[in-house]
Order: sequence, then C-alpha cells, then structure tokens
Amino acid sequence: MIELDALPPLLTPAELADLMRTTTNSLAQDRYLGRGVPFIKNGKRVLYARTAVLNYLERNMAQRTDAPRGISA
Repeated sequence: MIELDALPPLLTPAELADLMRTTTNSLAQDRYLGRGVPFIKNGKRVLYARTAVLNYLERNMAQRTDAPRGISA
C-alpha cells in the first residue's frame, strides 16, 4: 500500500501513473483534454504537486458506482 503522506512534494508523470495504476500516456491525454490532476509545466517538464494529487483523489472518491463524482452517499 502506498503511504500518501510519504509522497514527494512534486511527482513526475511516471510516479503519478504508478500511484494511480495508469499509464503516462493516459495522464498525457488527460492533460491534453484539460481534465485529470492539475499539473505544473516548466518548459517540457511536467510535474504534479502532492497537494493537487491528494485533492484530486479526495474529490473523486465515490461510495457507489451510480453516484456523481465528488458526492458520497
């Protein structure tokens, strides 16, 4: 299990993909479409702030599959 409080202040796309069990290509697609975890872009380098990741995960928690995102029953 990943200890969320132990995450570094800034995560690379590879680190976030590992945490979220997805691919870096999926994260890139989310960035392109303007959805997903907010990111920092410095030149070609993309980073994700730990606080943004934790906020995103919290906002997208669900209790039921038919409940709208961000609303728990």
